[in-house]
Amino acid sequence: MTQSNYPLRLQASLLDEVRRLVDEEGASINQFINVAVAEKLSALRLESYFRKRLARAEVRTALAVLDRLGTEPPPPGDEVGAPQRSVVRGLRLAGTKQRPKRKSTRPKR
Repeated sequence: MTQSNYPLRLQASLLDEVRRLVDEEGASINQFINVAVAEKLSALRLESYFRKRLARAEVRTALAVLDRLGTEPPPPGDEVGAPQRSVVRGLRLAGTKQRPKRKSTRPKR
């Protein structure tokens, strides 16, 4: 992976909040910023994809498919408003270790 440097100026309040978050998560500011930029790019690409997909959509065909749906009730646990268990919460990849929280060496303001 090729890396490059870019001087970044953040508002002091944003930087303070980022420092608090990365200290809690045991990550680095650099890692946080990389993930944040990747998430924003992903969101923008997804929006662009949906706009292009919408332009190709055939509403009549989609409505015809929806009209063919069954009339049986949903199976137990699949009802609208049924409580959802979080699948992601607490999930770790097999073979990965949870990083210990780092203590900040920066003086508090």
